[in-house]
Amino acid sequence: MKTLLSVLLALTTTAVMAGEGNPATTPPSLDIAKVISVTDTSTACDVVPATMVYIDHQGETHQLTYNVMGSCSGV
Repeated sequence: MKTLLSVLLALTTTAVMAGEGNPATTPPSLDIAKVISVTDTSTACDVVPATMVYIDHQGETHQLTYNVMGSCSGV
């Protein structure tokens, strides 16, 4: 559950940051029933691409790539 909340927070933050140049931009709605995997960015100390694979409520698998700041915890 923590992972899902972290991912959703990262996506929301990324969407807000991307929308700063265009205030009319709204973040996409995601139908996430279950998160299958999320890229480990714990050793990255920069903004890096991350990918989340999830299943929606209709049972379809989706892949979402977004930018996230690494946490540098492995350094």
